[in-house]
Amino acid sequence: MTDWIDSGSPLFRTARPATPDQHLAVYAALVDEAAGAIMLVDHAKAKAWLMPGGHVDPDEDPRVTVVRELDEELKVDPPFHSRFGSDPFFLTVTETRPPHVHTDVTMWFVFAADQNQEIVPDPAEFSQCRWFPLGDPTAWVGNFDPQMSRFMEKLSSVLDLVTAG
Repeated sequence: MTDWIDSGSPLFRTARPATPDQHLAVYAALVDEAAGAIMLVDHAKAKAWLMPGGHVDPDEDPRVTVVRELDEELKVDPPFHSRFGSDPFFLTVTETRPPHVHTDVTMWFVFAADQNQEIVPDPAEFSQCRWFPLGDPTAWVGNFDPQMSRFMEKLSSVLDLVTAG
């Protein structure tokens, strides 16, 4: 990824849906550590369980983007998780699904959350939101981001949990 950043290639999406064909994005992992759960959204366009997030605007700090996306998509303002800080915890390079195939270079941030907090999902973005148990792989049924399994393994190892997903 650093080669891409250093190359001088455009990092930010300049036109919807996918120009340039590789650009920077963020995900927000809302983790309720006490309950052992993570919140995912059923993304209407992607037809998959994903984390809330989106594309980084030109010259926007990804930390600002991820906080902005949480407010826009879920009307929440949780703190960055104290065990992970405000730096990305996980990085992926993933080709998206049709019809607008492109490559998202995604920074995954972890936030401290409470599954009892009010979440107001944007109905234009998500068909539903759901808390998934971190330690129960049988609950992870459906279509997920292709990198979710790797993310959950790493998250679970830091949180000393059984791997889910």
